[in-house]
Formats: sequence, structure tokens, C-alpha cells
Amino acid sequence: MTHISDHAIVRYLERVKGVDIAAIRAEMMTPALDKAVAFGSPVLIGKNGERLVIKNGIVITVIGKARYAGKTISR
Repeated sequence: MTHISDHAIVRYLERVKGVDIAAIRAEMMTPALDKAVAFGSPVLIGKNGERLVIKNGIVITVIGKARYAGKTISR
């Protein structure tokens, strides 16, 4: 079976479907995120209840509000 990379999917969303990746990045980049990174926090709760998981100063994934109910995130 052929594999499609996440990078290719992001480019497809951007270039074929017209998703504005830069606008999404700008929406995620908040003063609260900067403070969480500076503090060394492994997670930031976003304005919609999502969790932005941070490792080495980089947001490595986002977990939707419904997916993490009752769970913890380890470093």
C-alpha cells in the first residue's frame, strides 16, 4: 500500500483545498504560548479547550478537548 506523508497532506490542504496554513499558525501563536514555553510547561490549554503539547519549545501536537478527558500528558 502506498504511504502519503503528513507533509504531503499539509501541502495538499494548503495548495489544493486552499487552507491557509500561515493563518492557522498565527492563530496558535499567542502570548500565552510564548509564556508556557518560557516557563517550560509541557502543555497549554488553548482558547477552544484544545491541548497544545510542547516539547523543547516546539508545539509537537494538538489534542482536541474531547480526546483528553481524564488523561494526563507526560514529558
